[in-house]
Amino acid sequence: MAKLMHISASPRNSDSESLAIAATFVDAYREAHPGDEIEHWDLWDGTLPAFGPTETDAKMTLVRGGTPTGEAHEAWEAVVAAFHRFDAADRLLFSVPMWNAGIPYVLKQFIDVVSQPGLLWGFDPQTGYLPLLQGKKAAVVYTSAVWAPGLPPAFGTDFQSTFFDDWLRWAGITDITAIRHHPTVLGDVEDSRQTATAAAREAAKTF
Repeated sequence: MAKLMHISASPRNSDSESLAIAATFVDAYREAHPGDEIEHWDLWDGTLPAFGPTETDAKMTLVRGGTPTGEAHEAWEAVVAAFHRFDAADRLLFSVPMWNAGIPYVLKQFIDVVSQPGLLWGFDPQTGYLPLLQGKKAAVVYTSAVWAPGLPPAFGTDFQSTFFDDWLRWAGITDITAIRHHPTVLGDVEDSRQTATAAAREAAKTF
């Protein structure tokens, strides 16, 4: 039995295009894989730890070979717990709306929380970073309201998927399925939505 985790970065609930497309993916996945476990991690629900001064101090203490103590130790325990929650899934579904050409800040916070030495990555002075995640695959629902492929720079730039796909590969996840909904301002929203929904449904069947 495998586990699918849907990690959502949109706070718009029923008004969210990315969440609606992801919901179609989850429904199709459940139908195709009835024995698998499915978990939804809403990054806005308050369970994602902060990664501020205390957490940073704990991380750098570990990098220098020390052991965090006191408040830093407690903060680090929350970070490690968040990583293990994420790492417990074999298959990952991310719903990612475009915010200001990039990703929502809460998703960047998630990345900063789980991207820890000895957990998500290692390092070799001769060869560089070593991805530590093994055997995972990811599907990512990318949505935007203005930017779309082929439009001139005045409509924005895609730092959304370029950044996030790069992070997935850096972590060790190279099996990536992108599901896109980019109707832009004067585009056919319903046609784009239906195309993305159909793509999500098909991808989920063999995910």
